[in-house]
Amino acid sequence: MKFKKRILCIGAGYVGGPTMAMIAWKCPDYRVTVVDVNSQRIDAWNSKELPVFEPGLDKIIKKTRGKNLFFSKNIEKGIAENDIIFVSVNTPTKTFGSGAGKAPDLQYWEKTAHQILENSTSSKIVIEKSTLPVKTAAAMEKILTPAKGKAKFEVLSNPEFLAEGTAIKDLENPDRVLIGSHETKSGRKACQELVNIYARWVPRNKIITTNIWSAELSKLVANAFLAQRVSSINSISALCEKTEADISEVSRAVGMDSRIGNKFLQAGIGFGGSCFKKDILHLAYLCNYYGLPEIANYWESVIKINEYQQERFITNIFSSMFNTLTGKKICILGFAFKSNTGDTRESPAIHITRKLVAEHAHVTISDPQALKNAALDLADIHENIKYEEDPYRATAGCHAIAILTDWDLYKKLDFRKIYKSMTKPAFLFDGRNIVDHKKCFEIGFNVYPIGKPAMSHFKIKKKSTISL
Repeated sequence: MKFKKRILCIGAGYVGGPTMAMIAWKCPDYRVTVVDVNSQRIDAWNSKELPVFEPGLDKIIKKTRGKNLFFSKNIEKGIAENDIIFVSVNTPTKTFGSGAGKAPDLQYWEKTAHQILENSTSSKIVIEKSTLPVKTAAAMEKILTPAKGKAKFEVLSNPEFLAEGTAIKDLENPDRVLIGSHETKSGRKACQELVNIYARWVPRNKIITTNIWSAELSKLVANAFLAQRVSSINSISALCEKTEADISEVSRAVGMDSRIGNKFLQAGIGFGGSCFKKDILHLAYLCNYYGLPEIANYWESVIKINEYQQERFITNIFSSMFNTLTGKKICILGFAFKSNTGDTRESPAIHITRKLVAEHAHVTISDPQALKNAALDLADIHENIKYEEDPYRATAGCHAIAILTDWDLYKKLDFRKIYKSMTKPAFLFDGRNIVDHKKCFEIGFNVYPIGKPAMSHFKIKKKSTISL
């Protein structure tokens, strides 16, 4: 079959894989190739067990893989053969040198830019798909400028706005598609090429074109605003517990204000994932770089509230269970940072588990998709930790349950059956406020929600001696 366009994506992770699958599905006359330096990841994309869990993704892969969607380890060949290249490599926060802990680590991105330069014999449209700081496109252009011969490069910014767990839905019916380009003749022409791809299934009024710098900044700001809402409602949940208000009632009342809306107003143990924390730190670093320390401090406070919420949850477990966790069995239900994904990056469960084990608790972790990643995150802990996918086996014999991920299956569990199998008194710490607290209390649990009065069968003076 002769394909109208040949598209390459460098990076087969949570963004690159699903995004390219959607383009291949919606554009059967386009050839789409995904490459990655991680050969095991490519092998997984070519197998029955995909490296990324997203509802609906497996069905699209089955329809397109081997037809117009291909996963390859040959990056050099992919660059040479394709004229439209998406760059979707990892851009973690730096852990060393200048800007450590805040600035983005662009080493993988820069290596990719050099690879594109070295293996290109024809002109390319290079599209930033990774989450990158403002002015990154300028740096990429400087790397690509020395191109010899007739090869010319036009760099676009096309930030992703996917929510893990709903990525396929977000790709098929996005709120918007954002494309940034230079306001030159060649820049506008390259932009139109990308617009035409998305327009195959996205309404034209949802495709927004901007200058390249606005597109780069919009991604950071969108994630910062969403994270700020989470931290805002979580800060109020602490006040609710002190005043015996109910955070669910407060959230509902506030969310009905049309100026505010009800999304991202569910209190819990805090946000996780690969984007929110990283993007806020990048934004704060950018503000400091341009001499705006007060703005940087404001956004850093969003991260601090997120960390505070996790510490509050741990302290509540400790104080409620008689100020000692030594030898006690605690079951963690849910390790992924959110439901419908196996991703555990920056999951609050990592920090909470480590704190519990540090207090000599015996922890059993249960999650329908994230156990492999959980084992990798906690690889340095060899004692007092077990993994069990079945929630009934995981909770048997435990003193307490901590719900850390809002999986739907946890809402439907038979808590009467679970209670009978647990050591008494039995504790339930609902870090996502997803189960029927009154019903669980009537069964016999001592129930501790987020932002709501505890429901305990005995009174405990909540004063912790734990060192956090």
